[in-house]
Amino acid sequence: MSNNNNQPVDPQDNKKTVQSPIQPLTHDDIRSFVPSSNCLDGKTILVTGAGDGIGRVAALTYARYGATVLLLGRTSSKLEYVYDEIESLGGKQPAMLPMNLEGATYAEMQQLEGLINKEVGQLDGILHNAGVLGQLTPLEMYDVDTFAQVMKVNFTATFMLTQALLPLLKDADHGSVVFTSSTVGTHPRAFWGAYALSKQAVEGMSDIFTQETQNTTNLRFNCINPGGTRTNMRAHAYPGENPMSLKTPEDIMAGYVYLMSDESIGVRGQVIELQPKE
Repeated sequence: MSNNNNQPVDPQDNKKTVQSPIQPLTHDDIRSFVPSSNCLDGKTILVTGAGDGIGRVAALTYARYGATVLLLGRTSSKLEYVYDEIESLGGKQPAMLPMNLEGATYAEMQQLEGLINKEVGQLDGILHNAGVLGQLTPLEMYDVDTFAQVMKVNFTATFMLTQALLPLLKDADHGSVVFTSSTVGTHPRAFWGAYALSKQAVEGMSDIFTQETQNTTNLRFNCINPGGTRTNMRAHAYPGENPMSLKTPEDIMAGYVYLMSDESIGVRGQVIELQPKE
């Protein structure tokens, strides 16, 4: 991955682009980051897969630190529940954006960009959290329809949505896009098939976006690897594992908040492992 945390920027390339006085944290520091209570105040952040698991907790956490959260997911009832949770804790009024990424078209994503622009007027960040596991089986036996589904949700739709929302992100003072990767994306593993390949592709996409935008915009693109976390997807992947041995999504939120806050200005093209192997 690219490592251009302090890449100099020519101000003539983009009048908005400025040098950042903030010294980026090390990965160890990111994992133990302590956010200030209002570090996301004034920001609008879209979270995909916001209905449950890490996406739900990230949405609640972003709202707790002052952000207006846009909840994107395929199940309206789950989004409604998270919406109510945010309101109950006194957060800024969120918005629900029901969308099935498996079937969504690029035109629909462009329409979403127009809707956000009209109704909210800004977009400061995206957390790409939505994903599907697919099959754990050898590639030679992998069902091709399932393969296509996993790649569409985990990679292709992630690319499409990012591209469609780039005009809004470029207008932000310091836009942040966070992709969700996995250990099997950084280090592909046998039998993880389309899931591993999709996450490997996501890391490459983050790297390429970084290289293409770092000298002309204030955008930053990074990946986050949550590690083994107590979620439904993890339970399906490791049915014999004791879930109580895993960290909860709440336990790993420091990195998610850091990458959306202005504390991470200048952090680009990184893969942040929240639970690195010792």
